[in-house]
Amino acid sequence: MVAVRLWGSLGEAAGATEVEVQASNLRELLLGLEENYPVLRSELERGISVSIDGKIYNDSWATPIAPDSEVVLLTRLVGG
Repeated sequence: MVAVRLWGSLGEAAGATEVEVQASNLRELLLGLEENYPVLRSELERGISVSIDGKIYNDSWATPIAPDSEVVLLTRLVGG
């Protein structure tokens, strides 16, 4: 299981600032969140950014996630 911290509106929507999901990569993480926390579906569809061990990912679906990785979900970061 991977512990996932939820920032801002994501945490408010889920009613928790941290959840756990079974995942070994970013795609499995997002699918698991949608399945286990359907209240997050609209937020996930709008777009989110994921920080894994301090690096931000948006669409790198095969990015591996270790069980002890620090994972933070936040609304999508855009800009230059």
